[in-house]
Amino acid sequence: MIDLRPFDTLGGADHGWLNARHHFSFSGYQDPARMNWGALRVWNDDAIQPNTGFPPHPHQDMEIITYVLEGAISHQDSLGNQGRTEAGDVQVMSAGSGIRHAEYNLEPGVTRLFQIWILPARAGGAPSWGARPFPKDDRAGRFVPLASGLPGDEEALPIRTPGRVLGATVRSGETLDYDLGPGRRAYLVPARGAVEVNGVRVGARDGAAITDEPRLRITALDDAELVMVDTV
Repeated sequence: MIDLRPFDTLGGADHGWLNARHHFSFSGYQDPARMNWGALRVWNDDAIQPNTGFPPHPHQDMEIITYVLEGAISHQDSLGNQGRTEAGDVQVMSAGSGIRHAEYNLEPGVTRLFQIWILPARAGGAPSWGARPFPKDDRAGRFVPLASGLPGDEEALPIRTPGRVLGATVRSGETLDYDLGPGRRAYLVPARGAVEVNGVRVGARDGAAITDEPRLRITALDDAELVMVDTV
């Protein structure tokens, strides 16, 4: 089953400094049919204006993955971590027993990013933060784990849940396959370009909620950049 969620059906709000679109219920957008997809709780498509951002605020018991599409985001937190994550790179914050953080766009242009929240396997634990680059050439024509709590994904940023966040770039006309294990769910969003997933067209920034599809055959209709969560 593939439940297509076109971009223009997503929730969202324009706060001036932040234009956010929500794939799942979040803040002022509430839809009982879109509370989560398995352990995937939040997928926000955010555009942040220059010299603005999210001031310090707390989180607890959540794996928060930030995939930067354009520009860069500057992070600081109550553990003393500081970092700048730019387009093509990924950062992960495991909130654990509790952490405060701030995220600012200190760039001259708009920063666009996906903010993805996944429920951890267990509550508590020491909070942590990390970031690393994932060159797009390294994921050309294949999915690469960007953040993962599954065995065999040691090159990915660690998360505390039995799932993974994957990235791929696919040229128009190319096809890639992905095996989705029994009882697992996938949520795929093309950051750029349109693709066809098992015969279903998924446009840029649309969401595709996928279950009971043992193998995904993804064909690029345009040059495409893909982000996908595979979780229980």
